[in-house]
Formats: sequence, structure tokens, C-alpha cells
Amino acid sequence: MTYYIIKLVISAVLIVLISEIAKRNSLMGAMLASIPLVSILAMIWMYIDTNDTKSAVEFSNSIVWLIIPSMTLFILFPVLIKNGLSFYLSLFIAVAMTIVAYYSVIFILDKLGIMRN
Repeated sequence: MTYYIIKLVISAVLIVLISEIAKRNSLMGAMLASIPLVSILAMIWMYIDTNDTKSAVEFSNSIVWLIIPSMTLFILFPVLIKNGLSFYLSLFIAVAMTIVAYYSVIFILDKLGIMRN
């Protein structure tokens, strides 16, 4: 149980730290947020839990394919805001479209036999 609390605290502290830095310097916050900290932490936690590098490699390879649909959020959100939509509506639409993009890419990769679970 202690291990899970440590994982939770480290992950939460990083998120809070990045958001606090972003309030003071948006470029620095963006740079820190663009580093795949969540992915790095997930690979570390997976390796510690399983001592298996294969699962970390498979995880990393899957992330590569999902980078493109994740861009949907970062492209669409500012466009919606600039076109006069409210923050929360823009965020909701951008997240919804990102989910659609993820499922579309996963569907295509599955049909091509590139990514199978």
C-alpha cells in the first residue's frame, strides 16, 4: 500500500509543480508538460512492478503511434477559443475530438495489423 501512495504522491506533485510553473512562465510550463513525464513514470512503475523490459518497450511503441491523434487537442483547443467558444466548451469539444481521433487511429492500425492487443 505504501508503494501505491508513493506513486500517487510523486505523480501528483509533478502535475501540480508543472501547473504552478506554467502560471508564472507559460513557455517553461509548456516545455515541462511536453516532456512525456506521465509516460516515463508509467514505464518506471511498470518496470519496478514487473521487472520486464518487454512491456515497457511495447508501451513505448504504442505511444509513438498515438502521438498524432493526441495533437488533435492541442490544435483544436486554441482554434475553438479564438473562434469565440468558451473555455469549457472548447475543452470539451477538443477532448471529445481527441478521443475520436484516438479510436480512429487504433481502428486503422488494427486493420493494418500494426497494433493488436
